[in-house]
Amino acid sequence: MKSSKFGWIILLLWITACNNTSTHKMDSTTSPSPVVKGMYAYDADFLKKHTKNVLELVNEDSTARVLISADYQGRVMTSTATGDTGTSFGWINYDLVSAEKKKAQFNPVGGEERFWMGPEGGQYSLYFKGGDSFTIAHWQVPSFIDTDPYEVKQSSATSVTFSKKTAITNYSGTNFNIAIQRTIKLLSRQELETRLNTTLPDINFVAYESDNKVTNTGDKDWTKAKGLLSIWLLGMFTPSTSTTVIIPFHPLPNARSYITDNYFGEIPADRLQVKDSVLYFTCDGKLRSKIGLSPVVAKPIAGSYDFEKNILTIIIPQVNKTADYVNSKWEMQQQPYKGDVINAYNDGPLADGTQMGPFYEIESSSPALALKRGDTGQYKESTCHFQGNYGTLKLLAKQLLGVDLDTIKK
Repeated sequence: MKSSKFGWIILLLWITACNNTSTHKMDSTTSPSPVVKGMYAYDADFLKKHTKNVLELVNEDSTARVLISADYQGRVMTSTATGDTGTSFGWINYDLVSAEKKKAQFNPVGGEERFWMGPEGGQYSLYFKGGDSFTIAHWQVPSFIDTDPYEVKQSSATSVTFSKKTAITNYSGTNFNIAIQRTIKLLSRQELETRLNTTLPDINFVAYESDNKVTNTGDKDWTKAKGLLSIWLLGMFTPSTSTTVIIPFHPLPNARSYITDNYFGEIPADRLQVKDSVLYFTCDGKLRSKIGLSPVVAKPIAGSYDFEKNILTIIIPQVNKTADYVNSKWEMQQQPYKGDVINAYNDGPLADGTQMGPFYEIESSSPALALKRGDTGQYKESTCHFQGNYGTLKLLAKQLLGVDLDTIKK
């Protein structure tokens, strides 16, 4: 009897061992998911292959990741909320990044949050030489926001600081000596809840803050009479056929007069709908168009929703309704300090049929920087992406933007 019992124990141990061995072999031969375009891992591998200095911010469980390039002025190239195999949120111009030669006029390599400076057009423009007409043939992006690398001053798992010293002359002949410092910081759930003034649901997200400082290192004060500069942050994102930019604003009686929509011609009514306190702007990468909001009506929030991938993007700019903002219109301006604080751009084909993207942008700007010698101006913006269940995102969009996603979807 004892011998029989012992035999059964041996048999059970042998069966268990066989099962464990079988499981181990299955795990060792299971192939990981293929890395394809659209995944964060694909973009991380691509950028590390084709650029020299790529840095990555990662949270504790490695789900939230932010990819930043020192080669491209410390710009956030892309991010994800669900790890290496998750959606890559930033738009990247693969052909241009991998090209051996730089373009002479502008290198739109992409990136979901980049440092620029304004104004773009007008008598105080940084992008046109004095006397030139405001046409695309004369438009030139300064190298310090296009091709120059920035120096890495500090880096950790959750933040990185870049710096750059430069000089530039505006359209009117005013010289500016500038020191730039730019810090990107990954935000924790608690930090993001503080910025949004809300309690977040159980949802996948990635969020980071961009802290940008500009110092007047020259021997003269910067004055309105000779032209002022601004910090200009632009985010380039990958559109779908059902992406809508959503921008709430203060419902003043004449609010519509503070919203500009004719940068590149009239926008069809089915692509831009301005309601009492919120506007909806179709951003599918199929029609070149741009809108802007004055600080008089703008709120410190803007967003977009991708109905194909269930992605809610939230931008948190700083808005000062009584401050001067530089005007970037391509014309000699009667009001050079009545510019926008928030902009959105939808890419589309040019007249010759070529197209840069497709992509769409959400942009924000600091007030005009009237800096005395040695003074520093600062501008912060936070970028957040939420991805997950539509019902949860619907509630969050209502809470943050005051909109009903079901209504937009229809």
